[in-house]
Amino acid sequence: MKYITTWAALAGATAECVDKFFAGEAKPEPDITVLGRWHKVDGSGGFSLSETDNPKSIYKFAAKWADVMEIRVDVVIDEADAGAILAEVYKK
Repeated sequence: MKYITTWAALAGATAECVDKFFAGEAKPEPDITVLGRWHKVDGSGGFSLSETDNPKSIYKFAAKWADVMEIRVDVVIDEADAGAILAEVYKK
């Protein structure tokens, strides 16, 4: 499954986020493949696209950052899969 994770540093926690990032704590769990990671140019947060068959690993990674970041994780499907489902549901 693919996951989009969005994040933003909690108020007053930016320096701690930077410290964790440079300490290597942004490295994902071994069974997570990060397909891309983007940071907003204003420094307010960012998002990543990851893939894994183990949602517990996504949860664990998010839990490691939850004390310093607001995190949201959404399961996503690609446009081809969504289009096929929509065509079936709406008989197109």
